[in-house]
Amino acid sequence: MDFGAVLQTNPPSARTVQLAKLAEDHGFSHVWTFDSHLLWQEPYVIYSKILAETRKIIVGPMVTNPATRDWTVTASTYATLNEMYGNRTICGIGRGDSAVRVTNGAPTNLKTLRESIHVIRELANSRSVEYNGATLQFPWSVGSKLDVWVAAYGPLALKLTGEVGDGFILQMADLDVAEWMIKTVRTAAANVGRDPESIKFCVAAPMYIGDDVQHMRDQCRWFGGMVGNHVADIVAKYGADAPVPKALTDYIKGREGYDYNEHGRAGNTHADFVPDEIVDRFCLLGTADQHIEKLKSLKEMGVDQFAGYLQHDNKEETLRVYGETVIPALAEHIVAKA
Repeated sequence: MDFGAVLQTNPPSARTVQLAKLAEDHGFSHVWTFDSHLLWQEPYVIYSKILAETRKIIVGPMVTNPATRDWTVTASTYATLNEMYGNRTICGIGRGDSAVRVTNGAPTNLKTLRESIHVIRELANSRSVEYNGATLQFPWSVGSKLDVWVAAYGPLALKLTGEVGDGFILQMADLDVAEWMIKTVRTAAANVGRDPESIKFCVAAPMYIGDDVQHMRDQCRWFGGMVGNHVADIVAKYGADAPVPKALTDYIKGREGYDYNEHGRAGNTHADFVPDEIVDRFCLLGTADQHIEKLKSLKEMGVDQFAGYLQHDNKEETLRVYGETVIPALAEHIVAKA
């Protein structure tokens, strides 16, 4: 299993770079960041600095979207970074959340998402593509490689992921939901003749190493609020009988509103509706042994990467314990299962 660290690009940018370097030192393979250009600093600029000061780490957004960034510019950015640092980028993409909603915009439809994935991937892999009636290709790009992983929750978005995604990003660590969604994506892949095993599966959720349960819950409750925004969209589309696990839909009944200016912040007052049970199910909290137990379960159901959000007050210690205890334990588990 690979491990990623999910950071926010809050100033000072040197702090983001420092955490990325620390993540690499502790054995993490990926560094992801939020991508909301109004709420946080521009991630792609910071990626260049991270790549320059690390050796192997792979960087990318969790997640970008087709609405606030021109697709060809996005592809050019990846191809440029790959030329500079040797194919160490990855693209997480979804319909759009905080980046579009903070400007009173709306997520894109799935048709637009599908088209953007194709354009970004072809151009960033040094290939030509049809776009707006023109055949485009970067004449300066040779040998660039980019995988596009799709973040999804709803049935139709999961179907799209299985049909076109190189990977699937599930932003929660609920075991029941993960099992259902992985199966749904694999089925969609098989239905269009793709190898279901070729799709990488990434579970992303807050990780907090500690022993004060209530404090950890309060530090990570914001995540349930963030996920609730996506679930609310599903319920609005499909109604209360949405074809997704009840564990995902029931908890948002107490949701009254959400302020995107507090998006992704520990102590977010607009996440008060999220019960402790949901925080525990969606996140990885507690001792190293508790993290290891849940990660083993995720690995056994087919998860290839766990990406841990570090939006809390115990970043360095969590990275250290993962590097010294959790990551080695999962490596031993994989060897034992082989």
